[in-house]
Amino acid sequence: MDIILLDDIEKVGDKHEVVSVKPGFARNYLIPQGMAIVANDANRAKLDEIKAKEQEELQARKAEFEAIAERLEGEVLKIGAKAGTSGKIFGSVTNVQIATVLKEQYDIDVDRRKVKMPEEDIKTLGTYTAELNLHPEVEIKVNFEVVEE
Repeated sequence: MDIILLDDIEKVGDKHEVVSVKPGFARNYLIPQGMAIVANDANRAKLDEIKAKEQEELQARKAEFEAIAERLEGEVLKIGAKAGTSGKIFGSVTNVQIATVLKEQYDIDVDRRKVKMPEEDIKTLGTYTAELNLHPEVEIKVNFEVVEE
């Protein structure tokens, strides 16, 4: 079944992409959750209109994203983690913790999927750099330090 994705969905496709999925997955999950619409002739014709509208909204918010980038420039986020004597932490630091710290310390709401981590898993104390993709034209490098609680 061909559908038009309304969100970026991991392992399926990107926003506004026409993809083919199993009919049950589309009817029972993607369409009821508002993540996709059926790719019939009428919806395919509307796709360009939807893309233009979303692009307009993104351009309107570009100034907001640039202000966030200026605010975070040169800042170092502190992320507390329990660690052993060798400096290895229990668990790992993920993009969820980065998004949470941004909300708590700077009152900036960032979707966790927009945070790209430098490595697969961060399991030791130290300083790292993550990337925030807030807008196609605005990418921010954020330094964060994993410290012992």
